Amino acid sequence: MKRVRLGAGAGYGGDRIDPALELVTDGDIDYLIYECLAERTIALHQQEKLADPSRGYSPALERRMREVLRPAQERGIRIITNMGAANPQAAAEKVVGLAAGLGLKGITVAAVIGDDVLDWAKTGPGVVLETGESLSDYTGRMVSANAYLGAGPLVEALQRGAQVIITGRVADPALFLAPLVHEYSWGWDDYDRLGQGTVVGHLLECAGQVTGGYFADPGYKEVPRLWDLGFPIAEVAEGGAAVITKPPGSGGLVTPGTCKEQLLYEIHDPSAYLTPDVVADFTRVSISGDGQDRVVVRGGRGRERPSSLKVSVGYRDSFVGEGEIGYAGPGALERAKLAAEVVRKRLEKTAPQLTEVRYDLVGINSLHGPWLSRLETPPYEVRLRVAGRAPTRDAAARVGEEVESLWTNGPAGGGGATRGVREVVGIVSTTIPRQSVSPRLVMMSS
Repeated sequence: MKRVRLGAGAGYGGDRIDPALELVTDGDIDYLIYECLAERTIALHQQEKLADPSRGYSPALERRMREVLRPAQERGIRIITNMGAANPQAAAEKVVGLAAGLGLKGITVAAVIGDDVLDWAKTGPGVVLETGESLSDYTGRMVSANAYLGAGPLVEALQRGAQVIITGRVADPALFLAPLVHEYSWGWDDYDRLGQGTVVGHLLECAGQVTGGYFADPGYKEVPRLWDLGFPIAEVAEGGAAVITKPPGSGGLVTPGTCKEQLLYEIHDPSAYLTPDVVADFTRVSISGDGQDRVVVRGGRGRERPSSLKVSVGYRDSFVGEGEIGYAGPGALERAKLAAEVVRKRLEKTAPQLTEVRYDLVGINSLHGPWLSRLETPPYEVRLRVAGRAPTRDAAARVGEEVESLWTNGPAGGGGATRGVREVVGIVSTTIPRQSVSPRLVMMSS
């Protein structure tokens, strides 16, 4: 009986490189999928593209592809990725050039474009989902607007013989759903299979999280050889039922527990997981063990897809200035608290433009605040971190400057001061009528 084996080569843009190669060489996979886009990633890459039209894609693209192109071609493995970010066509051209440089002939690469809807967002009647504001309130500050495409254009690329598909903003599960629709000729009205395929994509989209990463908790949930974590494989049957596993001999583990935690990850309504391809229903999913590092997942269902698509809009929000300094030895906590008070008073005087300031004693109250944190004994070392938000870079820079000045103007024993300023790109969401988005393919070959 036919099985399609999907391997997850990355779960975010900065993920490890070597597990993908292990999937290619030892995983017996048919497709290698790199999921590398977070909500704000495209906005950051759009800024790069504005500065250099040849850029705007993942900086890890070349390194990842250089590792796997040759062994993937030798094994007939097709590659799908959203590393195109704000510039899928330039990314595809880069891969074609890389393949040619490696002496690989006849590799067909497809760029999926059309998710960029910035012109529509600047003039359209959109409403911000998070706040109810008019999208027009952000017009002067927008740097990107990208609609979440579905599996459709990827399926078309596979039908046209693409061995590598590079997209921009595509719904994460759609990267995994596309090869299943292609291989098994699922209809776009076969909602239960599309729903189950979406479950599979959701389980794999964060890569190592389902094989023990972000799961390990020493003394409670032990994960073997976490430093050598194998990335996941889904072995999917025509009806959609899947076995989640990993390359033999790799570190980590696949259990019903790892799969259940990932199934619940970033889920709002489990009965209505909205994607461009289907409204998936996770409420009847069953998860059961099938031997070591093998878990059977079935029972996903679905119903007709939404009439609109989600759009992530990136905008210039503010600047954040930061500064840190450490204190150690007897009285470290008291000296760090005094340092924080000094900076607080100084910023009230020198940086009234700050709209928000946060004072953290790392290891004391920086994660859960003073209400949940408690100290059994006085700490021997404490690090003060101050961060402030401002509308201008110069105003934000005052935060780090005041922290650094504690070297000679603060409590005794401060050391290791650092400072910096970064621009904040904010993200809001809206929806766009499906018919207003026109995805298309650009095909090329080495």
